Amino acid sequence: MNFSPASPVSSTARRYWQAVYGAKGADEVSWFQPEPELSLGLIERLRLRPDAAIVDVGGGASRLAARLIARGFTDITVLDISSGALDLARAELGTNASCVTWIEHDLLSWSPQRRYDLWHDRALFHFLVDPCDVKRYSETLRSAISPDGKVIIGTFAADGPQSCSGLPVARYGPDQLAAAFGAAFATVATRREEHRTPGGSRHPFTWVALDHIPD
Repeated sequence: MNFSPASPVSSTARRYWQAVYGAKGADEVSWFQPEPELSLGLIERLRLRPDAAIVDVGGGASRLAARLIARGFTDITVLDISSGALDLARAELGTNASCVTWIEHDLLSWSPQRRYDLWHDRALFHFLVDPCDVKRYSETLRSAISPDGKVIIGTFAADGPQSCSGLPVARYGPDQLAAAFGAAFATVATRREEHRTPGGSRHPFTWVALDHIPD
């Protein structure tokens, strides 16, 4: 696994998310999906090459990496602040875990060392309620994305929950979510998802797929 030094802020956040995954299994957290169907559908829509470099930020214990490997993708990175979440994902992948680059780091203090053809984020961005954090996220995305790269982001919809795991969240409609990343990105597709949590609650999500517009 790749490690980067943690800042004081990221250390606090790391302890928080370690506690979340320490208290619940991967299939007990509210964002658990048996299958990342909408993500895979949008990735198919974008027609990425099998060797496209894909980063799943906040990917944690998601099954997306496993499903991408099964579909023949060969360059997958998963970044998450929680080593516990990454451990769960690696355990599910078994011997295929070595096919993935695992990065334990707080996205807000991460300095990407390469460019990616696809930036995927399900349910990380909506935890950023401070405008300074939103700006930092956007800067990191722009520094990580290839000139003709793609972006897929899913957040709570405008009528979604106001908090998650005890933390406040931002909520977005499709136009608002796309606009958060400025004129450097053009909207390819939008989706609405009615996510059902393991406890049976309804959590509406907004999704956007974006094209990076080269300078």
